[in-house]
Amino acid sequence: MTKILPSYVRGEWWTPENPDGTTAVVDASTGETTHLVSADGLALADVFDYARSVGGPAIARLTFHQRAMKLKAMAQYLNERTARYHELSYATGTTKRDAQVDIDGGISTTFVFSSKGRREMPNDTVYLDGELEGLSRGGTFLGQHIYTSLKGVAVQVNAFNFPVWGMLEKLAPSFLSGLPTVVKPASSTAQLTQAVVADIINSGILPEGSCQLICGSVHNFLDHLGEQDVVAFTGSASTAARLRRHPNVIGGGVRFTAEADSLNYSILGPDATPETPEFELYVKQLVSEMTVKAGQKCTAIRRAIVPREQLQAVADAVAKRVQDRIVVGDPRTDGVTMGPLISSAQRDEVRRSLKSLSAEGRIVLGGLEPFEPVGADFDSGAFVPPTLLTFDDAWTDAPHDVEAFGPVASLLPYRDIDEAIGLAGRGRGSLVGSIVSHDPEVVRALVLGTAPWHGRLLVLDRDDAKESTGHGSPLPHMVHGGPGRAGGGEELGGIRGVLHHMQRTAVQASPQMLTAITNRWTSGSARATEGAHPFSKSLAELKIGDAVVAGPRTVSLEDVEHFADFTGDTFYAHMNEEAAAANPFFPGRVAHGYLIVSFAAGLFVWPDPGPVLANYGLENLRFVTPVSPGDSLTVTLTAKQITPRETDEYGEVRWDADVRNQNDEQVAAYDVLTLVAKEG
Repeated sequence: MTKILPSYVRGEWWTPENPDGTTAVVDASTGETTHLVSADGLALADVFDYARSVGGPAIARLTFHQRAMKLKAMAQYLNERTARYHELSYATGTTKRDAQVDIDGGISTTFVFSSKGRREMPNDTVYLDGELEGLSRGGTFLGQHIYTSLKGVAVQVNAFNFPVWGMLEKLAPSFLSGLPTVVKPASSTAQLTQAVVADIINSGILPEGSCQLICGSVHNFLDHLGEQDVVAFTGSASTAARLRRHPNVIGGGVRFTAEADSLNYSILGPDATPETPEFELYVKQLVSEMTVKAGQKCTAIRRAIVPREQLQAVADAVAKRVQDRIVVGDPRTDGVTMGPLISSAQRDEVRRSLKSLSAEGRIVLGGLEPFEPVGADFDSGAFVPPTLLTFDDAWTDAPHDVEAFGPVASLLPYRDIDEAIGLAGRGRGSLVGSIVSHDPEVVRALVLGTAPWHGRLLVLDRDDAKESTGHGSPLPHMVHGGPGRAGGGEELGGIRGVLHHMQRTAVQASPQMLTAITNRWTSGSARATEGAHPFSKSLAELKIGDAVVAGPRTVSLEDVEHFADFTGDTFYAHMNEEAAAANPFFPGRVAHGYLIVSFAAGLFVWPDPGPVLANYGLENLRFVTPVSPGDSLTVTLTAKQITPRETDEYGEVRWDADVRNQNDEQVAAYDVLTLVAKEG
């Protein structure tokens, strides 16, 4: 009896009591049924409430760094189990290379979010957005934007083509933000998502309720969501439009983002003739985008925009590369480099789209005729050959309106740069475009001309080709999404992807209250200057606001001249009285800025061995008032932010350094960064 794929909800595995409403999922190459899926009878409201009441509070008790460490542990756990995922992936029509993009790419994305969470976010539960805003003349009323975790649930509705990456690239930032996740994979590849989620649950690394899984259709899920909930949808533009019209999205406050159909472009620059490396790079990239995952990628190149005089050369080169390198068949068979589409229904949809495209263009490679896939039967599997069309009229509607979601691309000729830009925009927005050119002027014109319609742009040439990840590879560091037809949503983007799942709030308060709220010392709030020197305190003893006031120290002309002689910095403002006085910024000869910073360090430093292990930098350094020979300096150093490291016996301390002269005028301001032991 064929197995019903279980869901994981409310802390347990669940299957429907009535198997009559199940949907059969088949092997993409053989057509044999592999499993059944159904969510009939599942109480969705209870699933979402469990996430909010159990998962949310458990994650909220963790800091950003603690969440990041759990993501790292989870990714390591999954990384040890990839062989099983790869074996399951064959049934979805993917080759070993295809599966690496999905499985290994998804795990790698999780590692990146873990790393960014530890490096770019505080070891706290509140994230500061931007600098303080002064809201009053006296400095007693300030503003600070902060991000805090929502109290809802992140629901991800994923497409069939990336069952692992699509799940992990959403789970990682939502967990890091503090939100529990409910995963709804596409039924046709749910077995792979389910295997990964099962291992996540079995690992026990994430708190209970952090991740739930629903296998099967959930048509009314938006009925149970509200203003604290986030939905990330990946799929067709028509489904995205229908979901956007739901009352809970329009007026109920549900945050909804979509990644939808995308007629991505790739432009071959006019300088990239067949004799150049760029021409070869263009053809290689186009064939790769047509055939990786059988072209079933939202980022695949659908419109190849090339100089009119190169149209035939590109078509011939693509055909030759496909003939030489692409073998279509069952991905379990040795030598196969491209598998089938995910299902016969998807194959039929691609064939319908091909008929619409060929009505206005000409098929020059592949097409609709049956062929013999290696190790498989054409009629049983969902096979479509790599197919290329050419269009004499690049402005005809079909290539800009019809997406054949498979190994299909259209060659469109252009006369000049302006026409290439216009053709790129004719797709009404896409996830990614690429420009293959070695001419800086061409590249600048194409990037600035096409950027408004595209979420990401790759510039490919001989200089970056070796290390480039390619047109169709979203990276967790960069935003993934696109305007217009592409859905208007944004995912990934490093910490931007985390903040998308959080609430930004403008807090207006006194300095003392902002210090208490943000766990970061705010200028104007209290300092503790009595007692032991703050450099003598370990992280266990140090408190925000602990400070030392040191000085004064008089800066002499001899000091200035010695510093100039010792360092070689003989800039005229320090050495030539007449020239310095003629400068509108200086009253005469002045001290070097770095001399001021050095003297300040000499004033506040604690010389004895102790908890301070190293000074690893300065940030936000500004020289405010010139220092003339004879001026005296006083520095106030205040513990501004304390960030223990989860995996080390030390942490980072950010100190506010405020250097003033004898008239209490600020001379310099900056942050000092030190590494401090957790225990003395």
